[in-house]
Amino acid sequence: MDAAIDIKGLEKTYAGGKVALHGIDLMVPRGSIFGLLGPNGAGKSTTINILAGLVNKTGGTARIWGFDIDEHPRNAKRSIGIVPQELVFDAFFTPYETLEITAGMYGIPKAQRRTMDLLRAVRLEDKAHAYTRALSGGMKRRLLVAKALVHNPPVLVLDEPTAGVDIELRALLWTYVRELNAGGTTVVLTTHYLEEAEALCDRIAIVNGGRIVANDDTATLLATAGDKKLVVTLDAEMAAVPAGLPGRAGLSGEGRILTITYDKRTTTAGEVLAGVSAAGLTIVDVSTTEADLEDVFLSLTRAVA
Repeated sequence: MDAAIDIKGLEKTYAGGKVALHGIDLMVPRGSIFGLLGPNGAGKSTTINILAGLVNKTGGTARIWGFDIDEHPRNAKRSIGIVPQELVFDAFFTPYETLEITAGMYGIPKAQRRTMDLLRAVRLEDKAHAYTRALSGGMKRRLLVAKALVHNPPVLVLDEPTAGVDIELRALLWTYVRELNAGGTTVVLTTHYLEEAEALCDRIAIVNGGRIVANDDTATLLATAGDKKLVVTLDAEMAAVPAGLPGRAGLSGEGRILTITYDKRTTTAGEVLAGVSAAGLTIVDVSTTEADLEDVFLSLTRAVA
């Protein structure tokens, strides 16, 4: 099979009638870094918790690495590692003991455990025998990643892994994620840092209101954003934007910076510049910016909301 995760018609209705998932379909390709994005309460965590076996689905099917989570729950759980948002540890165990106990729960023989290798990979070998309560928040986050990998799962789910961590740790985590992916691990990422998803993910799905509102290659998804900005530096100050310019225009920089937002699907940068020249303005410098994932995300989630 080509799917690391294959979800069909997945539904979840909580007690009291709250519908969290409205029959979503989702396929995560093997070997990919897949982004699962959405606003708070969209259904991301519910989907992940169903895959992890922590929440019972109401309807539909879900398969992890070919194993149905109902028909083959043990194999399905052995095929996935979850790095949760919450930093949950027993404060009186060391990182080494934490990984050893987790490996034991998965039935991994002592001779096959990779405890020190994993601690070295997340740069915690020097803290192997310190109590977890003495670790910093960033160290605990790294330990969670190591804990999710003790059984060498082919699928790794990272649920907001860089929330509240510093820039250095974020860079370290993403370097390690890329190394894991290069080694064949399929990675599913949820994050509110959209620039991370744009830089890391091969494919992105956006969920909102318990429904999938977009699911495509990252480049294709970005191409759906029609807006483009052209920033023009003028040789003299202006009091107001001249009439007749294509798109939406605004002034800044004491009247010398003219920013024009236009639809690249219907208008070219040349046409915009021609309009600026026709208005009798002298151009000193020009730059353009494309719409990013944040623009796509906001347009899709606002449309559904």
